[in-house]
Amino acid sequence: MPARILTPDSHSEDTLTIARELVPQGFELVTARHGSPEFLDLLKGAPFYIGVGQYKHGPEFYRAAPQLKLVQTLSAGYNTYDLEAARAAGVPICNNGGANATAVAEHAILLMLAVARKLIWQHEGVVSGRWRGNDFHSTRLYELEDKVLGIIGLGNIGKKVARRAKAFDMRILYYDIRRLSVDEEDALGVRFALFTELLRSCDIVSLHVPLDRSTRHLIDARALSLMKRSAILINTCRGPVADEKALYEALREEKILGAGIDVLEEEPPRPDHELFQLKNAVFTPHAAGPTWDNHWKRWRNAFDNIERVARGEKPFWIVPELRE
Repeated sequence: MPARILTPDSHSEDTLTIARELVPQGFELVTARHGSPEFLDLLKGAPFYIGVGQYKHGPEFYRAAPQLKLVQTLSAGYNTYDLEAARAAGVPICNNGGANATAVAEHAILLMLAVARKLIWQHEGVVSGRWRGNDFHSTRLYELEDKVLGIIGLGNIGKKVARRAKAFDMRILYYDIRRLSVDEEDALGVRFALFTELLRSCDIVSLHVPLDRSTRHLIDARALSLMKRSAILINTCRGPVADEKALYEALREEKILGAGIDVLEEEPPRPDHELFQLKNAVFTPHAAGPTWDNHWKRWRNAFDNIERVARGEKPFWIVPELRE
């Protein structure tokens, strides 16, 4: 009898088609509406669960899943999961193993360019009929070459951002609680800086940390006050890492040049969000990770981890808080 893998029915049919093509032999992928009687019935006999992060699983979830051996998420972030409940149940939670790291890294570079080159301003000018007569003196555009990029969080995504930034001939500093060796820094072309040192030194600051107690509002009014007036902030990790009220004030008062924002504290945001009034911020709808290309990567990593656990091996990518 095939081993059951349960996942919510919130996936699109196209992505489920990809998943079904990749399901390993000896396993069956089943779906149901999360929390429905059918879902709970399927959960009772499921040793494996694949989630996408939008549901918080408390103790009742694990009590309903006596055979559960692994919670595998297709997302990189896991801040919505109840880690204490998983720890009490003895069930590991694993993220996607960097399946969307390339997409997020590319998106971070995209936002850097969009803000530095004022892409929205240029687009709006063209479609409104202003082809000639653009004032490139008062509305200044900037290059990435020779700019100092500060990466806060040098994990899978942060390292990929660094490699791509090198192609633009940027100079790169990083801050991370896990510091690289000198040889590793040399190989990647980065240098460690203290948090406040990085903020003061960099032309662009890009955030790539998980959301936890230590990183909530990491970028607050004080942090923003340390940045250059010509600096750009990029956030493609989690909205609450930046204090939005402080960011609004910094952008409105032009204490920093601009921001590229893919994530917000409340998602979806209110249509009248105060940040949307500003001309020096560019927004995308938490879209850095989900490219069509990485659907295969995410499901492939999930199924690989499930096969590892089924063989009695330790899974990859257990979230740090649940590692032994």
